Amino acid sequence: MWEIDNSIYSRVLFLGRALAAFLHFARKCYNTTKQQRLNLTLAKRERKNPYNPRNKTRRIRDSDVTQSHFILPVAGKRIIRAARLQNTGESAPRKSDLKSSPNRSDFNCTPPADYFFYADLYVVLPVIYSVICAVGLTGNTAVIYVILKAPKMKTVTNMFILNLAIADDLFTLVLPINIAEHLLHYWPFGEVLCKIILSIDHYNIFSSIYFLTVMSVDRYLVVLATVRSKRMPYRTYRAAKIVSLCVWMLVILIVVPFTVFGGVYISPDDSDRKSCVLSFPSPEGLWFKASRIYTLILGFAIPVSTICILYTMMLYKLRNMRLNTNAKALDKAKKKVTIMVFIVLAVCLFCWTPFHLSTIVALTTDLGTTPLVIGISYFITSLSYANSCLNPFLYAFLDDSFRKAFKKMLECKAG
Repeated sequence: MWEIDNSIYSRVLFLGRALAAFLHFARKCYNTTKQQRLNLTLAKRERKNPYNPRNKTRRIRDSDVTQSHFILPVAGKRIIRAARLQNTGESAPRKSDLKSSPNRSDFNCTPPADYFFYADLYVVLPVIYSVICAVGLTGNTAVIYVILKAPKMKTVTNMFILNLAIADDLFTLVLPINIAEHLLHYWPFGEVLCKIILSIDHYNIFSSIYFLTVMSVDRYLVVLATVRSKRMPYRTYRAAKIVSLCVWMLVILIVVPFTVFGGVYISPDDSDRKSCVLSFPSPEGLWFKASRIYTLILGFAIPVSTICILYTMMLYKLRNMRLNTNAKALDKAKKKVTIMVFIVLAVCLFCWTPFHLSTIVALTTDLGTTPLVIGISYFITSLSYANSCLNPFLYAFLDDSFRKAFKKMLECKAG
């Protein structure tokens, strides 16, 4: 049975590679012919008006850009762009740079040696993103439904989990658009949707870590009150709603610059090559680095430092506390919630830390756009995307109340 399955898999993989190679051949030949016609037209215009100021405009040549034929995902593009800025010191390359064809002057329809690497990515990545989208959308929608419908689930911690699930659901909803862009090799959805997608992408970066920071603050206050055997009258479900609203307002404020600079870029060499990118003013290289540092500080350094300080203080107080009998009885339930929050936080950091570290590496080292670097960037992107579909499983395994409420609602639906 294994031999049959392996044979079928090999045939499907071979057919996929052959189809991708054929599409690449046809696309390359078409682009070459089109570029030759465009170059001929431009040459005629330049002969007619050699002093045209447009002739002095720096054009993006295919020899200036990476040889990758495929659109890198968000995190991957950031890594590649940062590397090119560090290596060349030039303006921030556009998204179309990452998917342009090889030098048209070297017309050769033979696939390059590393083409099958990109062919595999072209086939595999949409499958991975589709799985993340389906699992994440289903799981997070279930979390939202259970928390909103089950009366016993309306707690302060669950309010923050609800907002975390909404943020993840919002991101998984736009993944199909990223998949379509990956398969089409260009952006067909217009300027408004481009700004929306870029904004949601950055909401995903900031909202998860900020809500986890708020949950860490809440856990610290609970532990502190437990140690001192004091009540927390201000810790209510209504207060959690207000705090959640404030977090969303803060995230929207942080993401505003990315919404403003987001837009559709049209390649000067090919009007059909439209890309959804961040278009910064001159000097683009400086703005690009500033945006990466901005994201790194506000989306990683500050919240993670806050979380580390809070959990260090929390462990110190738990280690030295002396509880009475009633406090010990209450502490058992609170400890479970604290452990759940800690594990959710650990998984989030595991998924997002490589992304932020790769940004640092790309901005400080000479990182070429080799297949290895591109492969790692895809892996890092997939890992950060996967965080949006992991949290529901963590709640199901770690939270007894969530698991019981979910089972009860399924039984009610079945009955």
